[in-house]
Amino acid sequence: MIGSYRFNTLRYNPELCVNCGMCSIVCPHAVFAAGEDVAQMIRGEACMECGACQRNCPPSAITVDSGVGCAAAMIRAALTGKKEVTCGSEIESSCCCKERKPPTCCGA
Repeated sequence: MIGSYRFNTLRYNPELCVNCGMCSIVCPHAVFAAGEDVAQMIRGEACMECGACQRNCPPSAITVDSGVGCAAAMIRAALTGKKEVTCGSEIESSCCCKERKPPTCCGA
């Protein structure tokens, strides 16, 4: 789409959704909410790409490249003992989980 920017790798196909509600239960950032007929993706930009929704979606209506973006940055910070979450180089340290800047931040 012209003028659009993808914030993350999360993709949702409501045509496959069976409205089980698992995505809204397992998502740590309330990206999904229960809908009348199918789940609603209400905060796609808040996705940290952990993959919990994809792993718990029985009909595979949700796809996400887990291990990229902010989730990877948080894991890397925890493993290295860093207090500041960074993604990419140290120069880009302010981007992850604070704000997203196209196109070099968070693997975009």
